[in-house]
Parts: sequence; structure tokens; C-alpha cells
Amino acid sequence: MSEPSRTREVPPRRFLFVVPPLVGHVNPTLGVAAELTARGHQVAWAGMPEVVQRLTGQGATVYRCAGPVLGEGGADRPPDVRGPAALKFLWERFLVPLAEAMAPGVAKAIGEFRPDVVIADQQTVAGGLVAERLGVRWATSATTSAEFTGALDGMPKIDAWLDGLMAEVRGRIGDPEGTADPRFSPDLVLAFTTEELAGRPARAGDRIHYVGPSIAERPATADFPWAWLDPARPAVLVTLGTANTDAGARFLTECLEAVRARAGRFQTVIVDPDGVLARATPDVRNIPAAPEVRNAPAAPDDKDVLVCRYVPQLTLLERVNAVVCHAGHNTVCETLWHGVPLVVAPIRDDQPVVAAQVVDAGAGIRVRFGRVRAAALGEALDAVLDEPRYRAAAERVSASFRTAGGATAAATHLERLATASAVTHVERPATGTAATHTTANPGGER
Repeated sequence: MSEPSRTREVPPRRFLFVVPPLVGHVNPTLGVAAELTARGHQVAWAGMPEVVQRLTGQGATVYRCAGPVLGEGGADRPPDVRGPAALKFLWERFLVPLAEAMAPGVAKAIGEFRPDVVIADQQTVAGGLVAERLGVRWATSATTSAEFTGALDGMPKIDAWLDGLMAEVRGRIGDPEGTADPRFSPDLVLAFTTEELAGRPARAGDRIHYVGPSIAERPATADFPWAWLDPARPAVLVTLGTANTDAGARFLTECLEAVRARAGRFQTVIVDPDGVLARATPDVRNIPAAPEVRNAPAAPDDKDVLVCRYVPQLTLLERVNAVVCHAGHNTVCETLWHGVPLVVAPIRDDQPVVAAQVVDAGAGIRVRFGRVRAAALGEALDAVLDEPRYRAAAERVSASFRTAGGATAAATHLERLATASAVTHVERPATGTAATHTTANPGGER
């Protein structure tokens, strides 16, 4: 889908992003927020400042919302919970409690900031439910395409269970008379992918706009020894994202063995936030988490493997030739944006769907996260590095991403929705605290 033409002479509007405490869900919104700000609009956030401001910088306006953090307390998923059980756990133990905890903060943010449009993360259903209750137009930020590509078509009981769960949550924090699915705005769904990767949507297709990844510069959160990379050798990045480290010890160990067997051929950067390799593998010297401490090779004078707690992923993707990952939507799209092929090892949630998209696009190879051994991992890496068809497919997807418009296209769609919202408010004032848009809001956390 090509980038939409920008609406001319759009007066300044206000846009409120409602996001969960998940890095992969905040990242795609950063470029959109930056583009809206560059066009003269006001932008604010509702979420956890500790997460949001680490990514946006300290100057962002963030209205504090309460809520659990995935991986802590009751939201700590056992590593072996997979499939439908993992989806059920995610919603019952994390996303629903998150919605109920965030709802008062979202309502406060809407009342004080008075946005023309709320942009609610697809899994932060408090955003859509509270906006609907207060009469504010809202859009969905879809950080994964799994839910509207028919992923649950073969599991009608799960789909029906989710619909029932949404109705229950609506009754507690939304408008009981409302009808919209809080995961899919009735007006606009921004999908940070393209049909070349995700295929045609199976649901909500009339509202979905494929804008491609929203790639934006991020504040530096990790030091990196760029001089360690040898320009004469290919480089590989291995990462399981930020929410799967508890399940990754065996897989990362197999990855380490696979790349050790190819010493001298290519360099490998392994992201290991929790230091599981240091505990499982004696020759690995992991790195303290503090960003001011430099990363170091896995062992002194090691020119083949670098184990890091964190990496500047976007910048590093410009320098690598292949990525091994969990098929998280954000990591996959950022990788393919750079035209880099993948080896994907999905763990749970939407990851099997995204992994299938990568394989169907011809841009990578899928391996089994729980069973793959070093030999098979090594063979998959050899293939994506040596066989041109994988890079060619990745570059085709990359071209579709860049044509789709990214943050620029998303901002234009949001401007149009804001303009429609303003017309609606003139013709038929909305009820609730968000019916007018006059109060200025200074910067900083609320």
C-alpha cells in the first residue's frame, strides 16, 4: 500500500498514546509521535513513565498509569507455558489486570490532556474502552498482525473465549452499551507491517491500514564496542527480545555452540539480558547491565562471539547479515526493514504466526525453539547467509515496508481521524469529560 497524501493545513491537534509496559509495543509508536510533533501537533502518553521515558527521552509528557509488569508477581509466566495456555495466561494474568489498573490513569489523562484522538495499543484495551466511554475517537496501534490475519480461525473456542473476555472487561471499565472490539478500533487500525509479509487481513480489513514499520531514532540505552566488528566478515545477531529471557537458556547455549563450530567464518553478537549464558557456559563472561559499562567479548580476545546484556538494535541491524530471533513482530519487522534474512524460533503468543509469515515470504527459516540443536541451527544460519534467495526475499519485504510510508503515513491517517473527530464534535458534542479540547498541557510526567 502506498503512502497516503498528507491532509493540507491541518490545525494543531492533540494525540494521546496509550501503551503497555512492553518495549516492543512502545517502539513502533515513537516514530509516529515524532512525526506528529514535527507537524505541530501535541503528543502525550498514558502508561508507565519508567518504561515510556526510557524510550522517548525525559522530555515526553507521560500520564502515569498503574498496572502489573509482565514477568513480575502474578504475571510471571512459567517458561514451559505455550500455545493456547500461554495466550490464556497472557490475557487473564497480565492484559486484563493491566487494563483494569490502567483505566483510571487513562481517564485522568483524557480529562486533563483532552486529546482529539487516542491511539490505543492493540493489547492495552483500557485505551479503547475508556476513550469510547468518554466519547473520544480512538485508533488502534497494532504491533502485531496475528490477530487480524485469521490466526484463531482454527481455534473457534479460543476466539469465542476472547470475545467473552472483552465483554467482561467492557462491563467493568468501559461503556456497557458499547459494541466495538477494544482490540480493533471501528475507525482506524494502524498495522506496522505490509501485505507482502502479513498477507491480506481476515478481519477488520476495511479499517486496517498497512503502514509498514515505524522506524525512529531512539535514545542510547547501551554502549557497544563497534570496533569489535570486523568489516571483512559477516555478522549475526542472536536475540530473544525483552520478554522471553527466562525461557532462553537452552536455546542460547545451542546458538553459542553452533557459532563456535563456525569460528573464523562470521562474528556473532548474542543478547543475553539475564546472563543465562554466563551461568550455563563457563567460558562466557557476561556484561553488567549498567549502560555506562562497556560490553566485552564472551572471553578475553574472543573475535568470534560477543555476549551483551543490551544492544542498540536498530543501529546494529545496519551492520549484520542475518538475525536469529524468537519471531517477535517488532524484531522481525526491524530486521526485514534492513533487508536482513532471519532464522526464527517462535516461543509463544503471536510468534508462531509471525514466523510463518517470514517463511511464507521466503525471508527466513523456522526452527523449533524447544528442540533445535546446534547442528540444525548452524545449517539454518549457513543457508540464510549463503543462499541469495533469502536475502532477496528480505529485500523485497524491505522495499514494501519503505513504500508503505511508516510513521509519515500513520501520522497522516491520524490527522484525518482527528479532523473527522473535530467535525463530529461541532455537529454533535460528545458526552463525558473529553467533549471539548481547550486546555493546554505543559511537559513532564503527570
